[in-house]
Amino acid sequence: MFVASVIIVFCLFLSAEKEAKTNYQMLDSNKDSLKLEAMKRIVAMIARGKNASDLFPAVVKNVACKNIEVKKLVYVYLVRYAEEQQDLALLSISTFQRGLKDPNQLIRASALRVLSSIRVTIIVPIMMLAIKEAASDMSPYVRKTAAHAIPKLYSLDPEQKDQLIEVIEKLLADKTTLVAGSVVMAFEEVCPERIDLIHKNYRKLCNLLIDVEEWGQVVIINMLTRYARTQTFYGSDEDEDEDEEEKEKKAETPAMAKRKPYVMDPDHRLLLRNTKPLLQSRNAAVVMAVAQLYFHLAPKAEVGVIAKALVRLLRSHSEVQYVVLQNVATMTIKRRGMFEPYLKSFYIRSTDPTQIKVLKLEVLTNLANETNISTILREFQTYIKSMDKDFVAATIQAIGRCATNIGEVRDTCLNGLVQLLSNRDELVVAESVVVIKKLLQMQPEKHSDIIKHMAKLTDNIQVPMARASILWLIGEYCEHVPKIAPDVLRKMAKSFTNEEDIVKLQIINLAAKLYLTNSKQTKLLTQYVLNLAKYDQNYDIRDRARFIRQLIVPTEKSGALSKYAKKLFLALKPAPVLESPFKDRDHFQLGSLSHLLNAKAGGYQELPDWPEAAPDPSVRNVEVKDSVRAVGTVTYRDTGALWDLQGPKKKCSFHANVYQPSLYNWALVSMTLHLVLCLQTIAPSSALKNYELLHRITGEGLSVEYCFSRQPFSPDANMVAVQMQFTNNATADTKNLHIEDVKLQSGMRVKEFSEIELLPAGETATAVMGIDFCDSTQAANFQLCTHTRKFFVSIQPPVGELMRPVFLTENEFKKEQGQLMGMNEITEKLTLDMKCRNEHTIVQRVTTAANLSRVPCGSDKECRFAGRTVSSSSLVLVTVATKEEGAAQLTVNCEKMVIGTMLVKDILLALTQ
Repeated sequence: MFVASVIIVFCLFLSAEKEAKTNYQMLDSNKDSLKLEAMKRIVAMIARGKNASDLFPAVVKNVACKNIEVKKLVYVYLVRYAEEQQDLALLSISTFQRGLKDPNQLIRASALRVLSSIRVTIIVPIMMLAIKEAASDMSPYVRKTAAHAIPKLYSLDPEQKDQLIEVIEKLLADKTTLVAGSVVMAFEEVCPERIDLIHKNYRKLCNLLIDVEEWGQVVIINMLTRYARTQTFYGSDEDEDEDEEEKEKKAETPAMAKRKPYVMDPDHRLLLRNTKPLLQSRNAAVVMAVAQLYFHLAPKAEVGVIAKALVRLLRSHSEVQYVVLQNVATMTIKRRGMFEPYLKSFYIRSTDPTQIKVLKLEVLTNLANETNISTILREFQTYIKSMDKDFVAATIQAIGRCATNIGEVRDTCLNGLVQLLSNRDELVVAESVVVIKKLLQMQPEKHSDIIKHMAKLTDNIQVPMARASILWLIGEYCEHVPKIAPDVLRKMAKSFTNEEDIVKLQIINLAAKLYLTNSKQTKLLTQYVLNLAKYDQNYDIRDRARFIRQLIVPTEKSGALSKYAKKLFLALKPAPVLESPFKDRDHFQLGSLSHLLNAKAGGYQELPDWPEAAPDPSVRNVEVKDSVRAVGTVTYRDTGALWDLQGPKKKCSFHANVYQPSLYNWALVSMTLHLVLCLQTIAPSSALKNYELLHRITGEGLSVEYCFSRQPFSPDANMVAVQMQFTNNATADTKNLHIEDVKLQSGMRVKEFSEIELLPAGETATAVMGIDFCDSTQAANFQLCTHTRKFFVSIQPPVGELMRPVFLTENEFKKEQGQLMGMNEITEKLTLDMKCRNEHTIVQRVTTAANLSRVPCGSDKECRFAGRTVSSSSLVLVTVATKEEGAAQLTVNCEKMVIGTMLVKDILLALTQ
């Protein structure tokens, strides 16, 4: 038998190995039909749960296949394994980027999906560029994929949050239903606190909701529930849970009499009106989302519409029933009247799973009142006969709760439970004992016969909790059974060593109480029990025995506490309150995982309270603009000079060693550089771009602009020179301008500018700082401080500013280019517009996008540029080859692939915009 098993396993192994070899051969074939068949087999293997990661190298080569069907399946495979095989996936990253430009929208979306699945920090800039580009794609499907990629990038690099918020803001303005649900999900994961982004899109989301796909509807409804709780006002909820007498008293007061009637906010009404039809949705999650929205937002008179929809879901799968009943059980505690007409819908069927039966019992118990209690108790009598013991125990507990809540049926329920004490099933008897014990605490003097009857059951009942409950009852009300109690203690003393710990503790308590009330008969029994407990294995029992001995048997060493032993042991105890376990769950949002678990789950957001005063509704009247630029983000402004000085400026007086070039110096430098470059056939540097670092409103009068001066930073050649201009637009002087709390990525460095001690009102100052970006576009974050305030700012360089020009001859360029082939070469085809088809314009636009120098070239159809990265001196070569009818080819050769990829994007944008 063993040999046969080994042979079978060996044959299966050979079969799998043969199949893998066949797939390899088919993927290496030149025929697209064979590749397609191989990919179908591989995807089928993945669907069956088999591991196909060994085929990754063979599959990834086919990502460049021209056959659309093969390419689709390749991307399906890569989405599954890109995260596991990151190194191999990185080698094909340029191919994925080309896929982002594919005419087929499915390929573009799949390429972005694969790119966002590679969890490597080094490609974060590439992912960011891809997401931004996809967010502007003509296809809504690609824009939807971009929205899905946003949370992935955020989890990989939270530092990109500000840029991602800009993309989210853009996608929120999208009017396509396909995008709405995905971008709201991204909003909830990345920036749920930015509620201001929803203001101008609130009404659009409400109106689109009915046409959004189902799971998008769930996300949007949950988000709008939180939004409405903070941005709309509901003034009548405060009276809903008050008693009628309290309402009448309040109505008599002058303040309440003068209060204006509540008028619902139109936007609040819009949300309720547009979500109501979704109660008919076929998706249970959508119905549940609308139900929780109405429960948390709607007036009391309108909440009842959700009851019928929720009852309809009770015909669904058991998992759906479980979630719905959990929420119904919470609702029935505060708003019982909603579900009373549907009482029979919660009757239990024999085919229901136990957990569904228990929840239905909970709902029936919550709905019980003086009118329907007789019907409910008849149902409970039937349930007690069930073979499901857990269900029977839950039914007995439900009967006890009904008896506690409705005084008219307390005696009836108690008599029925006493009858169950003669049941053959020990578990039924035990549960009955526990419930009877709680009921007897309410009126013990009326039911001494029941206590006697229960005392007689100690010989038969073996369940520890039931035995402990009986002993507690006898000890607590020993004056009602003075003849039986000592005899019960005698029997318990005999079996003390064999009892469970919970029973032993109650035996000790019973002995102590009888010693205090009937010491003549029980003194020796009590000493015997305490001696047994003194040497028990359980330290809790030993501790209790020593404590009680010192308390009830006073000695010379006993303290004053022993005088109050009777008051301590025989004091009247309050009757227990039998409450629903769902009573305190309403502080969790209905339908959430936290509500289901009755514990705060990770990522749960608290449901906000209603605002005390009505918020301003005009914030939702803002018109959506084509492009919104947030304060503090980088802005671009082409200028003819380094700074666009408006009018004459006064000289500022400060004692810092800052760099202040005059206009004459700038003209001289520019002219000299132009002559040198012309002699070496190198294009002149383009006008520098200014970026806004601090807006004058945000900076309370202080505005800061900066530019990358493209000049060597003298203190450290590996740093990029950043020139900053400070303008004091305030009426008061600004003092002590300096930098603090610099936060940088690993390896980055900053050389701060010297402190500017004084910047008078209306004056401007210039300073230079150096930053080593480590050849990355990661932002340098720091605080810009004055003598009174601190402002959080960041400087993020374009990839073209991370370079310095290098002068090469034509032969040197070709030699270096020949060494940077393969993965170090990125080629893109483009079409130049009429304005960009001459050599001068091409040179100007390329040198504007990147700090490169022109390389001499014998052909007038090519423009060549060279440079090195500032930090690592990696060589960067750029070639723009023009062809007929405006066609062109851009080639970038770079030792650092990520730098090359980002540079291609920037130069393409410069040449085609």
